[in-house]
Amino acid sequence: MSTTLITDHPAWITDTNGQTARVVRHDGAVWFAEWTGDALDLRPVDTADNAAPPLSRTPSAQLPHGKAPEPFLRPLVALGTVVRLTNPSLWDAITTAILRQVVRAAQARKVYRHWCTEHGRTVDTPAGPMAVVPDPQTVLRLPDEAFAEAGAKFHRTALQAAATAYQGNHERWAAMSPDELVKALDEVPRIGPWTASAAVADYTGDFSVYPHGDLAVRTWARAATPAVILPDDERGFEARWRRWAPDRPQLHALTLFTLTWGSHARTQHDGGTTPHHP
Repeated sequence: MSTTLITDHPAWITDTNGQTARVVRHDGAVWFAEWTGDALDLRPVDTADNAAPPLSRTPSAQLPHGKAPEPFLRPLVALGTVVRLTNPSLWDAITTAILRQVVRAAQARKVYRHWCTEHGRTVDTPAGPMAVVPDPQTVLRLPDEAFAEAGAKFHRTALQAAATAYQGNHERWAAMSPDELVKALDEVPRIGPWTASAAVADYTGDFSVYPHGDLAVRTWARAATPAVILPDDERGFEARWRRWAPDRPQLHALTLFTLTWGSHARTQHDGGTTPHHP
């Protein structure tokens, strides 16, 4: 059975040699992650006494067989087991979701990487220099023009509001369930339900809370199996999606596998999907 890495997070890079890698901040230390083709190799860049960042493995058997049409599931089943590096940094997950607001996926990746390079911490890795996001304290110290120079002018007020809220609430947020955390983040100014749900899915690895009517899900669902007709509108699509996957494990798997299929299709014809709502 095959194993497939999902590279939905904009930190993932694939170089000219086909090496896929990223860095993450985990419990105060930076870790380097590299895909070997069938497994994820995790190495600390900093001195780290803690365990490696968590991985999730979702087998294709968890897809809603017998509920979703088998022709639709066929290309998803071919992915085998999907491996995902669960984002160990809630602050990075929030930042990433904010930078995905109202821009195409390709532009969001560009802005995220520029934001990290300009204002975050850069470390040397086997794949070359890589950077992590600036922490909340740094974000709150930046002048307005720094956001514009990094391509994040539109996102400035959301990042500032999130940084302020994170400083006062991150310990409480870290103890919440995924559903509770979505509600808590949605209360932060300029976050909104889409951003909250996307951030929590990234941080917890639970894609049952992902915004299932999101254009990325709809786009890749249609592209994976064009013969299966799906509703065009967001609400109708989400209702169909939930009928196909009525329980949380199946909803998680269906969404995760669809986005995984899309993350690999994107590398063949990059350009990204259309904007996400706040």
